[in-house]
Amino acid sequence: MLKSIKKEILMRQSYLNDAKISSIYFGGGTPSILNKGEIQSLIHTIYNNFKIDTDAEITLECNPDDLDKKKLLELKEIGVNRLSIGIQSFDDADLKFMNRSHNAKEALSCIQFAKELGFENITIDLIYGLPNQSNENWKKNLAQMLTLDIQHFSAYSLTVEPKTKLKHLIDKKLVTTLDDKITVEHFNTLVEIASENNFVHYEISNFGKEGFFSIHNSAYWKNRHYLGVGPSAHSFNGSSRQWNIASNKQYIEKVNKDGSYFEVEQLSSSQRFNEYIFTALRTIWGIDLDYINNQFGQEALNYFKKQIINWENKGKIKKEGNTYTLTKGGKLYADAIASDLFII
Repeated sequence: MLKSIKKEILMRQSYLNDAKISSIYFGGGTPSILNKGEIQSLIHTIYNNFKIDTDAEITLECNPDDLDKKKLLELKEIGVNRLSIGIQSFDDADLKFMNRSHNAKEALSCIQFAKELGFENITIDLIYGLPNQSNENWKKNLAQMLTLDIQHFSAYSLTVEPKTKLKHLIDKKLVTTLDDKITVEHFNTLVEIASENNFVHYEISNFGKEGFFSIHNSAYWKNRHYLGVGPSAHSFNGSSRQWNIASNKQYIEKVNKDGSYFEVEQLSSSQRFNEYIFTALRTIWGIDLDYINNQFGQEALNYFKKQIINWENKGKIKKEGNTYTLTKGGKLYADAIASDLFII
């Protein structure tokens, strides 16, 4: 797998047109199972084939049970400067329900070890809206996080995917999902507590201290170009989107036989408009009328202005200058508002 990923990096070094790289992100699985030498070799391959900013953000996704002091020290030594830790919860009952392999004690310990070893940019994931999760329990989760003095976190509402164990348990009435009203209460609690503790709610699910917004994810939301390598990885160059084959076995075979290991979709103007609306609406930077006019033309701008009036009148979206952003109440309706603005 590592040889194939390195080969793909070599094959795709022209994809970003010699642009400087501001972010390198190891994710989409559990890259923390790789050893020091394996991660280091991938970083070297990237540096040898791309121009990298001197202060580039280098993030590695990891699970708490993968991170002991030795592992953390190795990651720091090879240049990883940001950790994204899949905590999910600081409550053992929640973790057991989600079938996580770590416990609350391990979750706390790995963050404390990382801070002791000098990691100054740590983000964690939390999940709310779990069955039987009261708002008080959710508050305790957030309170525990705040004691750790981290710089960034993401919080997601539990979603039930088809063909999963959770969906099966719900269908069998062995698990009862939370009422939407309680999930909304969790979200409002989240926003309030984050604001009280100097976290900026800069994207629907993301909260960061000033100076610690995710450079990597912000690139997605700001419609910037990016290159993804490895199975299932997606790439975007402004005019087309491509995605690699999902199967590990087929990816390795096709990359090494110079076969077609990816699919490409040329994006129409309407598709690019819809993607811009969907991503920009979720952020504090919002939707810019000048950008719509310059990128998509007067007709698209007129369409947007006509469609947005209804949501503006409902108080779900506000306009400042040439920019539209969601109001506090509008954040609960982001997907519905975006779909209403799409050009079909």
